Amino acid sequence: MNQDKVKQKLLAIEDAPLEFSLVFSGKKSKKVNGLYKPASREIIIHNRNFQEDDAGQNLLLYTAIHEYAHHLHACSRGGTLSPRAHNPEFWAIFHGLLEKAEKKKIYSDVFAVSPELLKLTEVIRNKYLKNNGELVKEMGKHLIKAHDLCTGIGVRFEDYVDRMLRIPRAAANTAMKMFEYDIAAEVGADNMRFLAGIRDGGDRKAAETALIKGKSPDSVKVQVRNKDKEDIDPVAILEKEKLRLERTIATLNKRLDEVKKELRDKNN
Repeated sequence: MNQDKVKQKLLAIEDAPLEFSLVFSGKKSKKVNGLYKPASREIIIHNRNFQEDDAGQNLLLYTAIHEYAHHLHACSRGGTLSPRAHNPEFWAIFHGLLEKAEKKKIYSDVFAVSPELLKLTEVIRNKYLKNNGELVKEMGKHLIKAHDLCTGIGVRFEDYVDRMLRIPRAAANTAMKMFEYDIAAEVGADNMRFLAGIRDGGDRKAAETALIKGKSPDSVKVQVRNKDKEDIDPVAILEKEKLRLERTIATLNKRLDEVKKELRDKNN
């Protein structure tokens, strides 16, 4: 598989808004398999890092998709990248590309080739992720009861959490929300914490469903973030900024009058 063929495969997965080049370095690198240069929009693959067999070529393609995700991320930002290139937006783009590549049979699902790994995955999901989620959710149920008991005897629940349970208040509140919102324990405690932070019930359910269906946490977080941006009224934002600017101008004008008065007094 040469560099032109790899670029064709990338474009077959998803077209790019901006042109890019892809080159094989012809070298072996101990540090990285590939890199992306946003200034020149160039993907460089250290092709001698990979074997010529199917597994090696699949790994080469994985690297190319990773670097291509950087290019698409840069395209979405007007051709530039932030210093923190591997942020949630990048991972959402990358994971999305892998899903498309697998569906189009361009890239092979590396996890499906090991029955032993698939079996172990089910153990981790069901015995640990789900059980851990259920435990935290159950704790939330008991914390709500403790809250009611504290209210009944006239003591602050926050003080009970601080001094009796000795756990962060945020952790206690999140566990209570997990129970109140009836968040699915199968997504795991960490994802349950994220879901508990989504106020809108419809958005929370949509995010939970996406996680259950196999979307990566970063992909779902970006999805929720973009939804929040869509819900923001641009007129309301401008009105808020206008009010802030008017207050700032009023404060500055007041200070200007004070300075002018002080100068007059000193000159007299």
